[in-house]
Amino acid sequence: MSTQSSLLDPSIFSYLESKIEEETEVRDALTQIVQKLERSVASAQALLSRVHSTPRARYPALVEQVENAVKDEVAIVKELNEVASKHPYYKYNSKWARTVQNAIGTTLYCAWLGGFPSDSQPPELGRLLTLEDVGSIFSVPTNLKDRDAFHFTIEEYLLSLTDLTPELARLATNAVTLGDFQLPMTISAFIKDVFAGFQLLNLKNDILRKRADAVKYDVKRVEDVVYDLSLRGLVARTGGDTEMKTDE
Repeated sequence: MSTQSSLLDPSIFSYLESKIEEETEVRDALTQIVQKLERSVASAQALLSRVHSTPRARYPALVEQVENAVKDEVAIVKELNEVASKHPYYKYNSKWARTVQNAIGTTLYCAWLGGFPSDSQPPELGRLLTLEDVGSIFSVPTNLKDRDAFHFTIEEYLLSLTDLTPELARLATNAVTLGDFQLPMTISAFIKDVFAGFQLLNLKNDILRKRADAVKYDVKRVEDVVYDLSLRGLVARTGGDTEMKTDE
């Protein structure tokens, strides 16, 4: 009686095993880079947290420190770009999406405080970087459609912006504690503009839509601060513009 040969080619599983090992190596490499980026972002966030106890006159020194911290992020994102761009973007992007979002957030916050000036854009409080500005700082393409490579997405940028507004709402309160009554006015106008901008977008992403809708609570928090300042006579409104009230 002859022995029936197997219909299953064992090389199939050998091939699959090799592919699994390759994917594991890629994931491990990406994880190590992302963990480095997380530590770098945490350092930048720690510096940014000092703004809540820093008088505005000392912002430039703090901003310079944050800019240096962001430079560390830029170097790590470059490494991430080199590794991630060798593989399908949407296969692995969930590993770095949140961390990249936080890195973008530190850059937006730093720029809002007057960081990342250019020849055409001097240091200015309240400036919002565009997605393209952020991509330029990190030397990373943005919103790619023509090729499969690492890039910053519109969603990451917008989610970072929804992280910025609660930080600014908190800053408005702490600025009053430091005797800066004008900063809440600047913050109020900015957050209202951001919320109005989100209202113009037809957001399909459920998480982003909910986060964008939550910006209205930051608007309300800062409005309460401004209202309290107005009641106390610390600011005055003239012709629709809010100005510091001067002693006569």
